[in-house]
Amino acid sequence: MEKKTQKEKIQELTERLEKGVKEVFESGAYENYLKVMSKFHRYSFRNTVLIWMQNPDATYVAGYEAWKNDFNRQVKKGEKGIRIFAPTEYKVKKQQQKIDKDTDLPMVDGMGQPVMETVEVKRRGYMATSVFDISQTEGEELPELVKSLDSKVENYEVFVHAIEKISPVPILFEQIGVSDGYYSLKEEQIHIDEDLGPTQTILTMIHEIAHAKLHNAEMKNKEAEEGKVKDKQTREVEAESIAYVVCQRYGIETGDNSFGYIASWSKDKELPQLQASLQTISRTAYEMIKGMDKVLGELLSDKEKDSVLGHLDEQKEKMAERTADISKGRKTRNEELIA
Repeated sequence: MEKKTQKEKIQELTERLEKGVKEVFESGAYENYLKVMSKFHRYSFRNTVLIWMQNPDATYVAGYEAWKNDFNRQVKKGEKGIRIFAPTEYKVKKQQQKIDKDTDLPMVDGMGQPVMETVEVKRRGYMATSVFDISQTEGEELPELVKSLDSKVENYEVFVHAIEKISPVPILFEQIGVSDGYYSLKEEQIHIDEDLGPTQTILTMIHEIAHAKLHNAEMKNKEAEEGKVKDKQTREVEAESIAYVVCQRYGIETGDNSFGYIASWSKDKELPQLQASLQTISRTAYEMIKGMDKVLGELLSDKEKDSVLGHLDEQKEKMAERTADISKGRKTRNEELIA
């Protein structure tokens, strides 16, 4: 069998990605995809789609050499890798006008023509690489990565404080009655019903923060071109999805979250619109999780950190650093792929 070129591999991944984005929005698939996103919140939406398509049950992934050298685990014989994008650098030669070192001005010859020189410049690109889920490996046990919180939300007050700290606007708790909460564009303040249970309070806070971060700036911008502002349903889909991903990250079960309406919402959307929403959800959830992790790390005792966060970040950092087994043994960090 003829070996595929890197260009052919990238093209194959791109076609698979486009197919996967459409499949994500089929009824029943969307919630499962968000669960995968919560586990791989540092990865780009493109790579989370690819991981979800190839192994929807994946929990932690790393490259072949990373499992072997960093975690003393071996990929099982016959296991097929999960193909994703990884960043890479390469050099190209180009012609440019030579600059006089003394004057910093472009050089010309006696005829007034530019003096050219050949220089090497670095370019950034992407390559296809393989990673493997922990279920595809065997060897030393990893530390327990995360313990789910019960329905009562252990350390509830700490979580509420962490969410308040990452909010771009003040959060006011009061009796509302008609809704769980809302963001007031005029007041630039979030209102949350004080009678909600712990889980619903956290879910609603994150949902409204997503609106404050993403959508209300669009609504407030009077210069926004007609048609550029997202419709109400899209804004709700993005905010609810972000809240679901963040809660999943901390093991907070949000109950019967039905995403059945996703199929009807997405049916009239073009591929670029669907990709844009997934990218927005991925990026915003990551930013919120990163901020909350920092605050929780400062507020929780060591014992509580083990219960809530465990060794998740430490292990995922190490995995991400070695995910892409780049040629010539180059180690590439990809915990924040902008793929």
